[in-house]
Amino acid sequence: MNRKLEQYIKEHSSKEDPVLEDLYRQTYIRFVNPNMATGHLQGKFLELIAKMINPESILEIGTFTGYSTICLARGLRNGGRLVTIELNDELRGFVQSYFIKAGVDRDIVQMTGNAIEVLPSLDMMFDLVFIDGDKREYCDYYRLIKNKVRKGGYILADNVLWGEKVLETATTDKHSRGIIEFNNMIMNEKDIEHVIIPLRDGLTIIRKL
Repeated sequence: MNRKLEQYIKEHSSKEDPVLEDLYRQTYIRFVNPNMATGHLQGKFLELIAKMINPESILEIGTFTGYSTICLARGLRNGGRLVTIELNDELRGFVQSYFIKAGVDRDIVQMTGNAIEVLPSLDMMFDLVFIDGDKREYCDYYRLIKNKVRKGGYILADNVLWGEKVLETATTDKHSRGIIEFNNMIMNEKDIEHVIIPLRDGLTIIRKL
């Protein structure tokens, strides 16, 4: 996006929460690949989507430093729970400290491990799922969570434009192939409705029929 236009959008959207602003800054100071953090515009979008759905249960695949987790958790109905899965166990303490600062720690269950191995153990249904893990495994995530989403529930998938690399259909890059295959799979699903939103790096919104 044109940077001036992006700045205009930020200036004319709700201001970033101070806790999230600090989290974003500390992510860039302390961690490798800080661009994986959701950031202000997409974070506010996720928060508003969650508030519109007002889910009792949310599943997030890929916590990283917890920006999106906090945004999604703010849309939970009273007594709701958000389960978030992260492969990197070294992030857990840092992430938990910001969940506490944001006042959502009691609503969040952190799970550490490979999502492919963790997902089958989750014996619950979800109203909203956010996929933002290993791009090579998006198809596997979808297959594992589809039957754990209630009818009328939603699945959000991040990075589905992958820096426009989805247009390079002959690519052998495994991450690009993972996203391309996921997009093609979703396009051919019969029991959902969906749309790709060109927000940041692309976000697919899927509704289970």
